[in-house]
Amino acid sequence: MLDQRDRTLLDLLQQDASLPITDLAEHTALSVSACWRRVKRMEEEGLISRRVALVDRRKANVPTTVFVGVRTARHSMDWLESFRSAIADIPEIVEAYRMTGEIDYLLRLIVPDVQAYDAVYKQLISRLDFTDISSFIAMEELKFTTAIPTRYA
Repeated sequence: MLDQRDRTLLDLLQQDASLPITDLAEHTALSVSACWRRVKRMEEEGLISRRVALVDRRKANVPTTVFVGVRTARHSMDWLESFRSAIADIPEIVEAYRMTGEIDYLLRLIVPDVQAYDAVYKQLISRLDFTDISSFIAMEELKFTTAIPTRYA
């Protein structure tokens, strides 16, 4: 069970994982060693799964976000594993979800432009059969965060 100091630490680290332990300790009114132990415990328990650098998509020349809804007539474990394998080595696919409702899978792609998306589309259809693939190009990013709410932890 997390207390308010743990939640504060998580909030701070989600905003900037490079914050020195001394700054984290100061913001949580903990000693440096107590703060370090809390962060270490959350890492060991898997609550903090990793620390990463967030790259500016525009500066990395991948400003276009495409959401792709995938439908398939096959709902076997073999097909699912083939699909998982097909998308695993396509770096433009940054998120993938198995869904309920009208679509079976939802993908989020980050690409430089529509031509790059088309190349990914062709990779996918060359590997597997689909009933339908529907693409939705994001016009404007209204909100983006990697931070999860900590009030439920």
